[in-house]
Amino acid sequence: MIKGVRSTPNLASLSPNKASANDALLLVNQALAAMDENPNTSPVSGAHVTVLLDQAVQALAVKADGVYVDGTFGRGGHSRKILEKLGERGRLIAFDKDLQAIESSKAIKDTRFFMVHSHFAGMQVRLAEMGIHKVDGILLDLGISSPQIDEPARGFSFRFDAPLDMRMDQTRGQTAAEFIAGTTEQQLAEVIKNYGEERFAKQIARAIIAERNDGRPITTTGQLTKVVASAVTRFEPGQNPATRTFQALRIHVNQELEELSLTMPQCLALLSPQGRLAVISFHSLEDRMVKQFIRAQVNRDDLPANFPVRAADLPQPKLRAVGKSIKPSPQEIKANPRSRSAVMRVAERTATA
Repeated sequence: MIKGVRSTPNLASLSPNKASANDALLLVNQALAAMDENPNTSPVSGAHVTVLLDQAVQALAVKADGVYVDGTFGRGGHSRKILEKLGERGRLIAFDKDLQAIESSKAIKDTRFFMVHSHFAGMQVRLAEMGIHKVDGILLDLGISSPQIDEPARGFSFRFDAPLDMRMDQTRGQTAAEFIAGTTEQQLAEVIKNYGEERFAKQIARAIIAERNDGRPITTTGQLTKVVASAVTRFEPGQNPATRTFQALRIHVNQELEELSLTMPQCLALLSPQGRLAVISFHSLEDRMVKQFIRAQVNRDDLPANFPVRAADLPQPKLRAVGKSIKPSPQEIKANPRSRSAVMRVAERTATA
């Protein structure tokens, strides 16, 4: 239920096996109408709350004189905590491609802190420009932040009727509306299926393209939400039928998985021996990539069974997994419901070149 809107129906009250397109569309219309009446309403009140704050910084095992990277500054929760752990000679370099995050970083008046306006896939190059080739820890907090979701103009949320943008860096790249305007039905279906893991991807893509071809270009989040709702006949209790489509378009527009795949090898190259990598993911696609990358660097013996080779000549692991995956506690989830899907994985660099 949308906080502060008592009349908005809960999807849990609709059977996932019997929910009709009309049910979904009714829900969306009522939710949008409620938001029009309550433009400041948000399911999570208050300022941005950093997820797994203490656990993430603890996982980095911060050294007082170390050099650390916060690859996703956001609103600076993790960065501020890292700075608390650093000594006078320590350094923290933060990255973010969101201009609002860059503006937020100006509040940190600390000579040990450096802010870089860049996606984290540019980490190795930008650090080299600063004369930094090795670091003692890297933190990546993937996904989008609450301020991005809660600002209608960003176009990330179906809770508001706003321009369909979805770019994290609004200074460059194609908006979600521009992508929809120029894509094919097949490509759109693949994006929704692969990045949203949506079983009704073909039906949704067909409905979106039909709407576009009928002279009604989809340029707002409200339009997209209604079209998706008309195409989805079954959906998970408690979830808006447009959730997976919005996720898919956001990931595609920002090339999130491609960026992550380019960044993980850079992290490996940048980490000094005993340096720590901590990655917080918010959906299974990201987490799977992180898990598989760490596993591949931990278990590097991919030779055939019984292959004649001396133990000393076997490929040595470049990473050591640190503990099991970490999830928010029930207390954190209660205080910040948006943290419920977070998963953090931690690895440590070995001395293997």
